[in-house]
Amino acid sequence: MSQRDSGYERKELDRYETPEWVTMALVPHIRERIIGSIYEPAAGSGKMVAALAKAGFMVNADDLSEGRDFLQCPFANMPAIITNPPYSLAREFIDRALKLTRPYGLVAMLLRTDYDHAATRRDLFEQAPFAKKLVLTKRIKWFEDSKGQPSFNHAWFIWDWKHDGPPTLAYGP
Repeated sequence: MSQRDSGYERKELDRYETPEWVTMALVPHIRERIIGSIYEPAAGSGKMVAALAKAGFMVNADDLSEGRDFLQCPFANMPAIITNPPYSLAREFIDRALKLTRPYGLVAMLLRTDYDHAATRRDLFEQAPFAKKLVLTKRIKWFEDSKGQPSFNHAWFIWDWKHDGPPTLAYGP
Protein backbone atom coordinates (compact mmCIF):
# COMPACT_ATOMS: atom_id res chain seq x y z
CA MET A 1 0.00 0.00 0.00
CA SER A 2 1.45 3.37 -0.93
CA GLN A 3 1.22 6.52 1.12
CA ARG A 4 -0.88 9.34 -0.17
CA ASP A 5 0.78 12.59 -1.22
CA SER A 6 -0.16 15.48 1.06
CA GLY A 7 0.27 18.02 -1.72
CA TYR A 8 2.58 20.12 0.47
CA GLU A 9 6.29 20.75 0.05
CA ARG A 10 8.54 19.40 2.84
CA LYS A 11 9.42 22.06 5.40
CA GLU A 12 13.05 23.12 5.67
CA LEU A 13 14.83 21.29 8.53
CA ASP A 14 11.65 19.18 8.95
CA ARG A 15 10.13 22.09 10.88
CA TYR A 16 6.74 20.65 11.82
CA GLU A 17 5.59 22.44 14.97
CA THR A 18 3.94 20.12 17.50
CA PRO A 19 0.41 21.21 18.46
CA GLU A 20 -0.20 21.62 22.20
CA TRP A 21 -2.65 18.69 22.46
CA VAL A 22 0.03 16.28 21.22
CA THR A 23 2.44 17.29 23.99
CA MET A 24 -0.33 17.33 26.60
CA ALA A 25 -1.23 13.72 25.66
CA LEU A 26 2.28 12.73 26.81
CA VAL A 27 2.18 14.55 30.17
CA PRO A 28 0.20 11.98 32.23
CA HIS A 29 2.61 9.25 31.10
CA ILE A 30 5.73 11.08 32.33
CA ARG A 31 4.56 13.36 35.15
CA GLU A 32 5.59 11.09 38.03
CA ARG A 33 8.89 10.23 36.43
CA ILE A 34 10.39 13.67 35.65
CA ILE A 35 12.53 15.16 38.39
CA GLY A 36 14.46 18.20 37.30
CA SER A 37 14.30 19.90 33.94
CA ILE A 38 13.40 18.67 30.48
CA TYR A 39 15.61 19.41 27.51
CA GLU A 40 13.88 20.04 24.16
CA PRO A 41 16.62 19.99 21.48
CA ALA A 42 14.49 20.70 18.38
CA ALA A 43 12.30 23.44 19.80
CA GLY A 44 11.49 25.42 16.65
CA SER A 45 9.26 28.30 17.70
CA GLY A 46 8.68 26.73 21.12
CA LYS A 47 5.20 25.20 20.97
CA MET A 48 6.29 22.03 22.80
CA VAL A 49 8.30 24.04 25.31
CA ALA A 50 5.23 26.19 26.07
CA ALA A 51 2.99 23.14 26.51
CA LEU A 52 5.47 21.41 28.86
CA ALA A 53 5.86 24.63 30.87
CA LYS A 54 2.08 24.97 31.05
CA ALA A 55 2.02 21.44 32.52
CA GLY A 56 4.41 22.63 35.25
CA PHE A 57 7.76 21.37 33.96
CA MET A 58 11.00 23.32 33.84
CA VAL A 59 12.20 23.23 30.22
CA ASN A 60 15.49 24.15 28.55
CA ALA A 61 15.43 24.36 24.77
CA ASP A 62 17.69 24.64 21.75
CA ASP A 63 17.23 24.50 18.01
CA LEU A 64 19.52 24.08 15.03
CA SER A 65 18.14 27.34 13.60
CA GLU A 66 19.81 29.08 16.58
CA GLY A 67 23.14 27.45 15.79
CA ARG A 68 22.95 24.72 18.44
CA ASP A 69 23.17 21.20 17.02
CA PHE A 70 21.79 18.54 19.37
CA LEU A 71 23.89 15.85 17.73
CA GLN A 72 27.01 17.75 18.88
CA CYS A 73 25.59 18.52 22.34
CA PRO A 74 28.33 18.38 25.02
CA PHE A 75 25.98 17.79 27.98
CA ALA A 76 25.60 14.54 29.92
CA ASN A 77 23.36 13.01 32.59
CA MET A 78 20.24 14.91 31.55
CA PRO A 79 17.09 14.00 33.47
CA ALA A 80 14.79 14.05 30.41
CA ILE A 81 14.88 14.76 26.69
CA ILE A 82 11.56 15.21 24.93
CA THR A 83 11.20 16.26 21.31
CA ASN A 84 9.65 15.86 17.90
CA PRO A 85 12.90 15.17 16.05
CA PRO A 86 13.49 15.89 12.38
CA TYR A 87 12.25 12.64 10.87
CA SER A 88 15.31 12.28 8.66
CA LEU A 89 17.49 12.35 11.81
CA ALA A 90 15.23 10.44 14.19
CA ARG A 91 17.61 7.53 14.69
CA GLU A 92 20.53 9.85 15.42
CA PHE A 93 18.39 11.88 17.85
CA ILE A 94 17.31 8.73 19.72
CA ASP A 95 20.89 7.42 19.92
CA ARG A 96 22.18 10.77 21.20
CA ALA A 97 19.33 11.23 23.69
CA LEU A 98 19.82 7.75 25.14
CA LYS A 99 23.53 8.45 25.65
CA LEU A 100 22.83 11.81 27.31
CA THR A 101 20.18 10.47 29.71
CA ARG A 102 21.98 7.32 30.79
CA PRO A 103 21.83 5.89 33.47
CA TYR A 104 18.73 7.43 35.10
CA GLY A 105 16.88 9.63 32.62
CA LEU A 106 13.92 9.48 30.30
CA VAL A 107 13.61 10.02 26.53
CA ALA A 108 10.33 10.68 24.70
CA MET A 109 10.27 11.03 20.92
CA LEU A 110 7.28 11.83 18.74
CA LEU A 111 7.51 9.58 15.67
CA ARG A 112 5.33 7.90 13.09
CA THR A 113 3.46 5.02 14.68
CA ASP A 114 5.28 2.40 12.63
CA TYR A 115 8.76 3.64 13.56
CA ASP A 116 9.39 0.47 15.58
CA HIS A 117 8.54 -1.82 12.64
CA ALA A 118 11.95 -1.74 10.93
CA ALA A 119 14.45 -4.52 11.60
CA THR A 120 17.25 -1.97 11.21
CA ARG A 121 15.93 -0.08 14.25
CA ARG A 122 15.53 -3.09 16.49
CA ASP A 123 18.60 -2.17 18.53
CA LEU A 124 16.96 1.12 19.57
CA PHE A 125 14.31 -0.87 21.36
CA GLU A 126 16.73 -3.39 22.88
CA GLN A 127 19.78 -1.31 23.89
CA ALA A 128 17.95 0.76 26.47
CA PRO A 129 14.83 0.13 28.52
CA PHE A 130 12.02 0.89 26.09
CA ALA A 131 9.13 1.62 28.45
CA LYS A 132 6.05 2.65 26.50
CA LYS A 133 4.49 3.42 23.16
CA LEU A 134 1.70 5.99 23.41
CA VAL A 135 -0.34 5.80 20.21
CA LEU A 136 -2.22 8.97 19.31
CA THR A 137 -5.69 8.09 18.10
CA LYS A 138 -6.11 11.46 16.34
CA ARG A 139 -3.93 12.41 13.42
CA ILE A 140 -1.80 15.50 13.83
CA LYS A 141 -2.72 18.52 11.77
CA TRP A 142 0.63 20.26 11.46
CA PHE A 143 -0.62 23.52 9.94
CA GLU A 144 -3.52 25.41 11.52
CA ASP A 145 -4.64 26.92 8.22
CA SER A 146 -4.48 23.62 6.32
CA LYS A 147 -7.59 22.40 4.54
CA GLY A 148 -6.03 19.01 3.78
CA GLN A 149 -6.29 15.91 5.92
CA PRO A 150 -3.27 14.41 7.74
CA SER A 151 -1.97 11.20 6.20
CA PHE A 152 0.19 9.70 8.98
CA ASN A 153 -0.44 8.26 12.42
CA HIS A 154 1.95 9.18 15.24
CA ALA A 155 2.98 7.91 18.66
CA TRP A 156 5.17 8.92 21.55
CA PHE A 157 8.01 6.43 22.06
CA ILE A 158 9.31 6.51 25.63
CA TRP A 159 12.59 5.07 26.88
CA ASP A 160 13.20 5.13 30.62
CA TRP A 161 16.51 4.01 32.13
CA LYS A 162 14.69 3.24 35.39
CA HIS A 163 12.05 1.08 33.68
CA ASP A 164 12.01 -2.58 34.56
CA GLY A 165 9.92 -5.12 32.68
CA PRO A 166 8.30 -5.26 29.29
CA PRO A 167 7.13 -2.10 27.53
CA THR A 168 3.49 -1.09 27.73
CA LEU A 169 1.12 0.20 25.09
CA ALA A 170 -1.26 3.08 25.70
CA TYR A 171 -3.65 5.15 23.61
CA GLY A 172 -4.15 8.87 23.75
CA PRO A 173 -6.48 11.34 22.14
